[in-house]
Amino acid sequence: MSHKQGVRYELAPDPEQAALMGRHAGLSRVVENFCLEIVRKKWAQRKAEETYGITGDDLTKVPWSAPALEKEWRAAHGERYPWFAENRLSSRVPKEACRVRAAGFSNYLKSRQGKRKGARMGFPPWRKRKHGSRFRYDADRTKPLDARTVRLPAIGDVAVREDMSWLTSRMATGQARILGATIREQAGRWWISFQIEVDRDDLNKRRQVAADAPACGIDLGLKTFAAIRNSDGTREEIHAPKLLKAAQRALKRANRKLSKSAEDSKNRAKARRRVAALHLRVADRRRDFLHKTTTRLTRTKSAIAVETLNVRGMVKNRRLARALSDAGFGEFVRQLGYKADWYGSRIWKADRFFPSSKTCGACGRINRALALADRTWVCPGCGVLHDRDDNAAGNLLAAMLADTST
Repeated sequence: MSHKQGVRYELAPDPEQAALMGRHAGLSRVVENFCLEIVRKKWAQRKAEETYGITGDDLTKVPWSAPALEKEWRAAHGERYPWFAENRLSSRVPKEACRVRAAGFSNYLKSRQGKRKGARMGFPPWRKRKHGSRFRYDADRTKPLDARTVRLPAIGDVAVREDMSWLTSRMATGQARILGATIREQAGRWWISFQIEVDRDDLNKRRQVAADAPACGIDLGLKTFAAIRNSDGTREEIHAPKLLKAAQRALKRANRKLSKSAEDSKNRAKARRRVAALHLRVADRRRDFLHKTTTRLTRTKSAIAVETLNVRGMVKNRRLARALSDAGFGEFVRQLGYKADWYGSRIWKADRFFPSSKTCGACGRINRALALADRTWVCPGCGVLHDRDDNAAGNLLAAMLADTST
């Protein structure tokens, strides 16, 4: 059975290749903004025509789709952007930039019509330099030549800092094929992310969760990242490293130096790279913690009960926003979802308003007066003393087992 998956490797380009990749990132940004400009103009023209009484096929057509946007680009770039042909940039990058914009327009329209799940999507904004440098290639236009080299159209053969044997060996046997690739710059370093379709059956079978593995309930929190209650009666606590909090002193010093440096100076560019490198280190270490934790849980638990958290709403609390963002609850639950599918585990999500913390695990009474600061509480009905997080994990486990049995 094939799975869609992403794998990321760090590139080691020489200065000339890095400059070319920067130009392609700029090209992608220009094309995305061109598409947005065309859609805005033609949509405004269409709305104006409707007020004049024009209807049907006489109205201006808005190029919402990727092929329509590509047609507009091909017609305009020769006159508006002559440097595109003069610099011999890859023609695949504008094609993918049009697809990215078309996907954004599609998500916006579906969200507006109520056909898309999740939060309401806004109209795609202008893409700016501060949003980061990235561009895409479609299909297998870019692919590994060997375990340490990747070929990028219009850029050349670029060295890779990491071993790609996992990918190249599966491509050689037909177990994997590349669907697309994204090249991205962060803190002066370049990465390539391959979107692949891969047959993981042999790998998943070797790492399959044991048949007699316990089920568990997981309560997520800031004081204790994850309080776990297992069906065999054992308990476990996982404490997050709180990496952003640990980096605050260095970030404050780096940001202070950045704010004091002169505009457009070399010192300012150096200070900006320092701030970006600190944020990148925090993000990488958080990603490492989440991957290791979710992999261990999905390979050792037959079923996992988790909360459905409204993270977007929770971060609106300015006192907790930084700590919540540092924890990465949303990414944790997302990773549990696809890894459980890989390793034969199962994820059960409680209803968003399920009172896991306020429900007494002994008698089932709900303590409406429980405050966020109460780490332990005594049930007014049966008098049992509860640890807030452990009790919540037990209630999630019990709810999952009851739901499964029915």
